[in-house]
Amino acid sequence: MAKKLIDVMDTSFRDGFQSVFGGRVLLQDFLPALEAAVAAGITHFEFGGGARFQAPVFYLNENPFEMMDKFRSVVGPEANLQTLARGVNTVALDTSPKEVIDLHAKMFKKHGTTTIRNFDALNDVNNLIFSGECIVRHGLRHEVVVTLMDLPPGCTGAHDVAFYKKTLKQILDAGIPFHSVCFKDASGTASPRKVYETIKMARKMLPEGTHIRMHTHETAGVSVSSYIAALEAGADGIDLAAAPVSGGTSQPDIIIMLHALKGSEFDLGLDIEKIREYEEVFTECLKDYFIPPEAVQVSPMIPFSPMPGGALTANTQMMRDFKVLDKFPQVIKEMREVVEKGGFGTSVTPVSQFYFQQAYNNVMAGKWKQIAEGYGKMVLGYFGKTPVEPDAEVVKLAEEQLKLPRTTESPLVLAERDEKKSIAYWKEQLQKENIELTEENIFIAVSCQTKGIAFLKGDGKVNVRKISEEKKKEEAKVAQANGSNNGNNGNGSSKQDYIPSNVQVTSIPPGFLGAPNMNPASAVTNYKITVEGQSFNVQVQNLN
Repeated sequence: MAKKLIDVMDTSFRDGFQSVFGGRVLLQDFLPALEAAVAAGITHFEFGGGARFQAPVFYLNENPFEMMDKFRSVVGPEANLQTLARGVNTVALDTSPKEVIDLHAKMFKKHGTTTIRNFDALNDVNNLIFSGECIVRHGLRHEVVVTLMDLPPGCTGAHDVAFYKKTLKQILDAGIPFHSVCFKDASGTASPRKVYETIKMARKMLPEGTHIRMHTHETAGVSVSSYIAALEAGADGIDLAAAPVSGGTSQPDIIIMLHALKGSEFDLGLDIEKIREYEEVFTECLKDYFIPPEAVQVSPMIPFSPMPGGALTANTQMMRDFKVLDKFPQVIKEMREVVEKGGFGTSVTPVSQFYFQQAYNNVMAGKWKQIAEGYGKMVLGYFGKTPVEPDAEVVKLAEEQLKLPRTTESPLVLAERDEKKSIAYWKEQLQKENIELTEENIFIAVSCQTKGIAFLKGDGKVNVRKISEEKKKEEAKVAQANGSNNGNNGNGSSKQDYIPSNVQVTSIPPGFLGAPNMNPASAVTNYKITVEGQSFNVQVQNLN
C-alpha cells in the first residue's frame, strides 16, 4: 500500500530562531543554511511573521522586508513561504485598526509570502474574520488556526475537545475564507490523546480534502508522540525544524521525526542523508551563537506553566541580563494561578507574555500587588473575549490599578478609535524625521513604533549574543577590574569604591521584547545616569 505523503514545513528560520534565540539571527549568518535546506529538497518554509518581524528591527538593525525578499530569491519562485500573524494584532503585540491589518497582508504578499497562518490567542473567532478576509483578498493562502494547550494540573475550564469543536464551528459559521486549518500548540503541552481526538473531530467537521496541519513544540517532551497521533487521526502536514534550532523549546528535529516514522504508513518525502548534510551546514553557520541552556531542554516544569518556546527563551534571557534568573522557577510556579484566574486564553503570543509578566510581578512584588498592563487589559476585555470568565477579584484589581473600565466592545472597534494606532499618525511621525513615506516604512513604523522610527532613521543597534563577543566582553571586564584594583581613577581611589558592597549595579539592555517592568517592591530601582556625557539606564538592587 502506498504511503501517505506528509507535507513538512521547516520552521527553523522563524519559530526555530524565535524559540532558541529570541529571533536574533543575522541574515548573512543563516543564508548558507537556507541554501543547504533547498539542496536537501525542502520546499515549504516558515520565514517570517511573529517575533521575526519585530526582532530584526529591534535587535539586528535589519529591514525585515529586505530579509524576506532575499529569502525568496534563494528558495525560488515555487517554494511555499509562510508567515505567522496574530489576527487583529498582525505582527505586533497590540491590536491594529483595519487599515493596518489590510496593509499587513498587502506588504507580506509583495515581499514573497505565499501563506499566512492566522491565529487568535483567545480563540475569539471575531478577531479572525477581517484579518482572514484581507489575507485572501490580497492573493495569499489563509491558514486559519485553532490554538491548543493543556491546562496546568488541577485546572479545569476550556481547552478540551468540545471547546475546540465549538471554536472550529464558529470559524465555519462565520464564513471566514481559508485554504487550510492548523491546530497550534505553542507550549507543547497538549496531550497526544487530546491531539488525536481533536484532529479526528476536525476531519469529520471540515469539507473533504481540507488540508489539516499540526504545530507543536518539544518543550514538554511529547511533541513526536503528538505528531504521530495527529497523523494517525488524519492530519496532512506537520512542522519540523533542523539542528541546531530544533528540539527543546522549538519543533522536533526533522531527522528525529524521520526516524520515528520508520515502518509507518507515512512518508515525509525527505532524504535523511541530505537532511543530515543540511544540519551540518546549519550548525556550522550558528556555531558562534550563544544557545541558552533552557532552549535545548525538555522541562517537567512546562506542564505546570504552560510556557511556549519563543516566550520562554526571550524571558529567561531578559532575566539572565537582569541578574534575576534564579527567580525563574518561582515565576513558572506562579503561572498556574495566573492562567486559571486570567480566563484560560491559550499560552501563545501575546497572551503568553501577559501570563509571564503577571507571574513575574507576583513573584517580585507580591501576589496580585501589581497587575501587569497586558494581563490587566486582557481580563478587562480589550483583546477580545476570554474562553471563560476571568476571576472577578482580579478583574476588580485590574480596573483599579489600570484605571480602565471593563469592555465588551470589539478590539477592532477600539483600535479604530485610537488615533495613535492609525496610519495617518505614523505618517506624521515619519515626516517629522524626514523618512520616506513608503508603504514598507509606514508598516514598520506602525508595527514597531518608536523603535521602528529609530531603525528607519539609521539609529538601529545590533544586539546579538555571540560566544566570541561575550568572551571579549568578559576579558575586557577582567582587564578593567585588574586595572581598577591596581590603579586609580585620578584621585587615588578605585572605581569600585564608589559602589557600596551591598549594592549591585547592572546595565539594562534596551528594548527587551516583552520584558516585565521591574517593580520597586522587588528592592530594584531603575536610574538614568550620565557618565562623561554619555547616558546609561542602570538597575540598582539591594542585596541585603
